[in-house]
Amino acid sequence: MSVATAPLPIDQARALLKALADPLRLQVIEALGGGERCVCDLTSDLGLAQSKLSFHLKVLKEAGLLADRQEGRWIYYRLRPEAIDDLRGWLAGLGTHCSKPAATCQ
Repeated sequence: MSVATAPLPIDQARALLKALADPLRLQVIEALGGGERCVCDLTSDLGLAQSKLSFHLKVLKEAGLLADRQEGRWIYYRLRPEAIDDLRGWLAGLGTHCSKPAATCQ
């Protein structure tokens, strides 16, 4: 059972959607969908230079979609499920009223 949270502010929703709008960042999100991954594995699996991947990881982290931890010289990234839940809730809120007909014009 999930705990009700405050509605996602529009600026946060915009930041999440903007971060997800890039195809490479979507690939990163999909790669992390199976669990935490080392940046070395992500560069190899996605065929990206570390500098390019680092940029995209930074954008996703700043948007609140990723968390990281360092172990030795390696950094491990994982999705933040609460950010995904917040975005899901925001989108569901849009869907709640999208079929409501317009008021009749006078």
